[in-house]
Amino acid sequence: MSRIRTTRRSFLAASAAIALSSCTSIPKPSSARRISRNEVLNLGVVGCGGRGGDNLNEIRTAGVPVNVVALCDCDQKRAAETFKKYPDAKRYADWRKMLDAERSLDAVLVATPDHNHAIVSIAAMRLGKHVYCEKPLAHSIWEARQMAKVAREMGVATQMGTQGHAFDGTRTAVEIVRAGGIGEVRELHVWTDRPAGWWPAGRYPPHRNAAASGFA
Repeated sequence: MSRIRTTRRSFLAASAAIALSSCTSIPKPSSARRISRNEVLNLGVVGCGGRGGDNLNEIRTAGVPVNVVALCDCDQKRAAETFKKYPDAKRYADWRKMLDAERSLDAVLVATPDHNHAIVSIAAMRLGKHVYCEKPLAHSIWEARQMAKVAREMGVATQMGTQGHAFDGTRTAVEIVRAGGIGEVRELHVWTDRPAGWWPAGRYPPHRNAAASGFA
């Protein structure tokens, strides 16, 4: 009998495919609910004890009219402070139960660890919920493409949490470049502000990053 050799790379790719296929099997509504600028958004947050809690603080500071309907975090102890700030929001430890129970949600904010971004976002979009997902958007290129595909199919509004792109200075710079204010851009220099090992960037060579994602 021949033995089938399973590599780490093929296992990761197959596991991701199985996980996302379970999300895409959720029946989809005819379209996402249209929301005017004058309406208050019903919001659910997955990962509210970490970055999701910071997102909510930023929303409050900006004065955005949002109705926080549901909060979810598998670490209820870490999420305690966020729960205290929104006593009227329903609490969940399982995002699947939250999406199943809270059908009135208009949008879902996904701030879980990276490997769950695509799974949670696709499940929410399949239910017609608009999605704001923290960076990095997904665990692989394939996952990112699946997310884009479902967003188009469902007609929902989506955004990745690259907050720096929303700053006035950044938006002004983009307008200048697009208007041709500095001519044709031929070369771009990029650097990181993560010194001394804090939030390490580019730790591994490209081939190792590709292998880890299951697409090398």
